[in-house]
This record gives sequence, C-alpha cells and structure tokens, in this order.
Amino acid sequence: MTPQTNGEDVAEESVHEPVGERESLSALKRFARVRPPVERCGLCALPLGEEHQHLLERTSRQIECACDACAILFDRQEDGKYLRVPRRVRRLVGFRFTDLQWEQMMLPINLAFFLRNADGKIVAIYPSPAGAIESALGLDDWDELVAGCRLLGSMEPEVEALLVNRVGEPVYFVLPIDECYRLVGLIRMKWRGLSGGTEVWAAVAGFLADLQRKAGGDGGAEWLS
Repeated sequence: MTPQTNGEDVAEESVHEPVGERESLSALKRFARVRPPVERCGLCALPLGEEHQHLLERTSRQIECACDACAILFDRQEDGKYLRVPRRVRRLVGFRFTDLQWEQMMLPINLAFFLRNADGKIVAIYPSPAGAIESALGLDDWDELVAGCRLLGSMEPEVEALLVNRVGEPVYFVLPIDECYRLVGLIRMKWRGLSGGTEVWAAVAGFLADLQRKAGGDGGAEWLS
C-alpha cells in the first residue's frame, strides 16, 4: 500500500535542493556570465585601461587604440603608417568666423570641423545621420580666414582639427581627431527625424561641456601682432 502524503509535504520537498547542487549551479552561472571584453593595444595586444592613447591609420583614417609604448613610436612620424593622436583640447577665445564667412562655406548645418590633410589641403567635415560628410567646396582662402591666430597655425596635420559649433552661442575648439569622430558617432546614434530631435542636441551640449572640462584653463587663442 502506497504511503499517503499531504500536499504541504510534497511542495516543501520540491523546493528544497541539496546544498551541494545549489552551490554547483551558482558556480556554473557565474562561469557562464559574459565578461566584458578587454580593450587591447592594436599593435602589441597589451590590455588597455579606460584612458589610453590613440593612433590614426593614415590610409583608412581609422582610429587604433594603443598603449603608451607603441603610441610614442609614431609621435610626429610624418611618413609613417600611423600618426599619434594628441590628447590636448583647447578652446579658442577671441576668434570666430563672421556670418558672411560662414555662409560662403555653404555648409548645411552650423556644426563642422576643419583639418589639414597630408597634402596640406584644408577640408571641412560635418556630422550627419549618415556619418561624417566631407564638404566638396574648397577652402583656398583658409590662411586668410585664420590669419593671426597662432593656435590654429600650430594644429598638427591629420590629427588635430578646429571644431566650430554655431548652434546657439558659437564655440570653437582645437581638439584631437578622435574627439571629432566621437561627436560624429554621437550624432549618428541620437539623430531622430529631419531636425535631429531634442535628444541629439542635448547630447551635443553634453559633449561640448565635456570638451570645456578637458580644456580646463588651457583655452584661449593667441594672436600675432
């Protein structure tokens, strides 16, 4: 004759697992968790911290993460495969394009960055929902536009740019090219509809505030006499 058990006894036995099994199951769950990938140097594979150096691959214009030891090998190597991207951010004070000068550039938005290519040509690039777009218009009078601003004259070709934001109060920064790429990615990710939406411009404002923090007290254009 089968022994009778009440419902409470059955329920109690079903929810209690042996201690050993519970510990084994917890260990398996911990082991199965996906660990965040470790960012590594693109040249030597050394693990990198959150703050690390960047290199610009000159042909593809791709950014490569690098450790300090590898990055220093490409510091100002004008004929090398890579260029070390500087980390300084500087805000320009006392310099700005006039409305007429900006209109003559015929850029579709009031946000763009300008850099000097390896051939010495200045190009204007602006962010869009599709990514970075290079303006087809020439800037042959660039030297006249920035005449007297020592800071702009000292920008490192290919790896430093002038960022101009004329959305609201105009601000001007000389910054590393990887920061420009970060802004392009931010706008591409946040853009909504035809005008971008409030979220994207709030993100741009946060980006600019971060640049100001990085610039610290180093902002300020120097003017030649």
